[in-house]
Amino acid sequence: MEEQCNRPIDILVTIDQNYIKPLEVMLYSLRLNNLQAKLRVWVIYDKIETTMLKSLENFATKIEIKIEALAMNADFDFPDSLLNLHDYPQEMYFRLLSGKILPKSLHRIIYLDPDILVINSIEPLWQLDLQNKMFAAAVHEGLTDIMSSINNLRLGTNNGYFNSGIMLMDLDQMRQKVNLKDITDAINEHHETLILPDQDILNYLYGDHIMKIPETHWNYDARAYHMYFTRSTGEINLEWIMKNTAILHFCGKPKPWQKENHSKFKTLYLNYQQMASKLIE
Repeated sequence: MEEQCNRPIDILVTIDQNYIKPLEVMLYSLRLNNLQAKLRVWVIYDKIETTMLKSLENFATKIEIKIEALAMNADFDFPDSLLNLHDYPQEMYFRLLSGKILPKSLHRIIYLDPDILVINSIEPLWQLDLQNKMFAAAVHEGLTDIMSSINNLRLGTNNGYFNSGIMLMDLDQMRQKVNLKDITDAINEHHETLILPDQDILNYLYGDHIMKIPETHWNYDARAYHMYFTRSTGEINLEWIMKNTAILHFCGKPKPWQKENHSKFKTLYLNYQQMASKLIE
């Protein structure tokens, strides 16, 4: 772990250009709550206009985050017949195949969806001992964990149903164990029962290789404030969240930047959005 302490915290995002603005808000929250950290963000993408990518890089420079952009359509040669399998978006493959896409000098990385806010330090996640697991991720358990049971039955798995939106990933293990053929074979076999294809495939193929981390700290479902509050008999209130939760995840739809969203954390999100937009003006 000593070597890791001397490296930047490496973050992975996989997006199209529709998520550039939410990504900027996420990056601003990441920087604001990790002021002393050296941050490097790897952006794997298929189609983003050059002007929008340049705008993202300029924004990141203002908040002292290094952007490393990798264009799948230009830099890598995955067969279109596989990447367009059953019309699933190509971006769904990028995080699972990132071990083969990212430089071999990288050994671990934190994957983050763009629809999140980072509200405390991510250093403990970065330094986490994976205990020979390939991933660390959270399960959104709910009051009775019934969804994990349903997903286990649907996918034929025995683990909790891990959310793929926030993950610590061991890239060295991924280079050895994750391959495109296994992914596409699983999709061909089960595509009629897949609901969230990339997340389903993660759980189906690699569920045994995932370390469970606390959702209330690392992948708090922003839709479920009252569930967390009730399940904890009132302990996990707003004060607890602001002190202990590192990542708020705006799962599902509508998103907090859309007027239809009524999350308890929408005002917090809009505050970060406003602060980020002032850097762009």
